Parts: sequence; C-alpha cells; structure tokens
Amino acid sequence: MKLSIERSALLRSLNHVQSVVERRNTIPILSNVLMKAEDNILSMATTDMDLEINESVAANVSENGATTAPAQMLHDIIRKLPDDSDVNLTLNAEGTQMTIKSGRSQFKLSCLPTVDFPEIGAGDLPSSFILPAAALRALIDRTRFAMSTEETRYYLNGIYLHEADQEGVEVLRAVATDGHRLARFEMPLPEGCSGMPSVIIPRKAIGELRKLVDEAADSIQIELSESKIRFSFDHIVMTSKLIDGTFPDYQRVIPEGNDKVVEVNAKMLTSAVDRVSTISDGKSRAVKMTLQGKQMTLSASSAESGSATEEVEVNGDIDIEIGFNAKYLLDITSQIEGEACRLTLADASSPTIIQDNSDQSSLYVLMPLRV
Repeated sequence: MKLSIERSALLRSLNHVQSVVERRNTIPILSNVLMKAEDNILSMATTDMDLEINESVAANVSENGATTAPAQMLHDIIRKLPDDSDVNLTLNAEGTQMTIKSGRSQFKLSCLPTVDFPEIGAGDLPSSFILPAAALRALIDRTRFAMSTEETRYYLNGIYLHEADQEGVEVLRAVATDGHRLARFEMPLPEGCSGMPSVIIPRKAIGELRKLVDEAADSIQIELSESKIRFSFDHIVMTSKLIDGTFPDYQRVIPEGNDKVVEVNAKMLTSAVDRVSTISDGKSRAVKMTLQGKQMTLSASSAESGSATEEVEVNGDIDIEIGFNAKYLLDITSQIEGEACRLTLADASSPTIIQDNSDQSSLYVLMPLRV
C-alpha cells in the first residue's frame, strides 16, 4: 500500500471514525482503523463490535493495499502536522509497519493483519427509507436528552424508533424516557417505512450519528432489520447493532386527564428557571412553580445558600403548586423553538405535559418533585 493524501482530508475522515474506538481495549485489533487503498480511494473503518463507521476519501494511490493501524495514534499524528501539508503513507512488504511522511516528519506505526478486523456492517437490511438531514437532526435533538443512563434498564438506553398511528395518520415516531421524563417526536411516515420493525437505537450510536449529520448532505438513507441499523450519506456509512430488548408501553405514561392549561413564553420561562435554580442544592435541583391566575412564581431554596424567586406572566387562570427538577425542565424548554409553550397539568403529584404551541410534532412528559 502506497498513497499520498491531503492532510486536511485525512484528518477530517479520521475525526469521524476514530471516536468510535474505546481508549481502554482488551482486544488490540479494536484499537485499530482498517485502511484500504484502491482506485484512488482510501477507505477507513473502525468498530467496537457494536458500532462501525466507514468513510471513503479521495487519495493518490500508487499501490493498492490494506492494513490496520492504531486509530488514535494515527489521528494524533495527523492532527499535529502542518495545516496545508500532504501526507504519504507506505506499508512495508511484510504488512507489519506503516511509514507516515510529511515534510521533514516521519513516523513508523506497527500494524495488525486485516483478517483479524471484525466487520459488523455486512448483512441484509430489508427496510429502507430516506430522511432529510434536518429532520434526522430534529428527531435526535428533541428526544435524546431523555434517554436513560442506567445500565440495569438497558432497554431505555436509546431512542425507540417505530411506526405509529396518530389520529388516523401514519407517522414515524421517536421516543426516549428515563422514568423521570419522556420525550416524543413524530413526523409523517416516509416512503418505505411501512412495515418497518420497531427498534431501539443505542445511546452511543445516537451520539456519533448526531456529530456526523452536522456535516451531512441534504438526505440520509436509513436501512434496518430486527438487529441492525445503517445510516448512509456523503461518503460515510455508519452501522450499529440495536438494543435487544422490549421498550415499555410509553403511552401509559402520557396522562389523558390533565385539565389545567397554561401558556408561557418559552424563552422567559427557560431563563427564569435557570436563574432561580442557581440557589437550589442537591442532585434534584428542585424548583417550585406556583401558578395563581395570570402569574407564575418560580422559587428555590437552600439551607446553606438562601432562597430565590422570580415571577413570570402567563396566559391562563389556574391555581396550582408543583415542583420540578430544574435540569429536566430546562432540557425540555430549551427544545421549544416557538414563542410560547403550553403546560397541561392535573395536580402536584401527577405528570405534566409540555408542548410547543406552534409545533405539535413534539410532546414532553415531566414527573413532578415534592418540594
């Protein structure tokens, strides 16, 4: 293998693929990036056995070949080279060592055989559809904050993606919950989605995908089966295993009897909660919300620090006092893009529904706290 490539192009691709690699690996080959040079294309892939990212980049290939090299070491070397430099990569005849040359710099990295590299991307994925990149970004952003991090409830450690019926309309729906809050986002069912399996996309895959789609083209192809999902766009293919578990019946968590409705400016509410919660202590960061007529009073107190209150005008006429985890509340209100959000409540011990007044595609449920 022998090739020359622009440092900026190589670094951009390495930035994408090396983040999959776990720093503490007990299996040496999983620390490496698989590199294949052929027909003036350099393909690179990394995996942790659950997630695989494969990216292709243009290069001047003078000798076809393949090897695996330490991913993070290679990334660090390329990152520290001068901005506008070219990089020459050469694999020795035995395939055990790769030489990296750029200007006056030269590095030699030990390589492992390509036959040892596991590839999880193969296999037939029968369901296939295309989403606009903006829609996929919205789907992730509106739900991922509610994913659980508890390993014991592994089936909540991801986003549940499935086909659903919303008042007679077929939709593609994403749901995440950690038991304290729930986020639901839906869009019209894309062509090709009908009959797709209901799947749980793991948290790590969601995080890597979100970073990649920031630079994505206009559309992303999604293919999935009962056990895997693949996202393809530009020169990148990301394949992930799915969580093998049953997502709980989230519809039971969404209250239907809430009859107290109030509307409030979303940005004003977010800012007020953020300020008041500065004084609250403990993991819960409890904030009390008192609604009386046209006024909402937010308050927090701490035995050590003192207390804080702030008043916000609302549109509604209800009397209720309820407590929330400030961080959970802020996670939700920060996703409201419209001017106003709507809170639908029942009482101090029942979950509250929060929605964007101008966008019905998202729905959030937040459990109250005792304050």
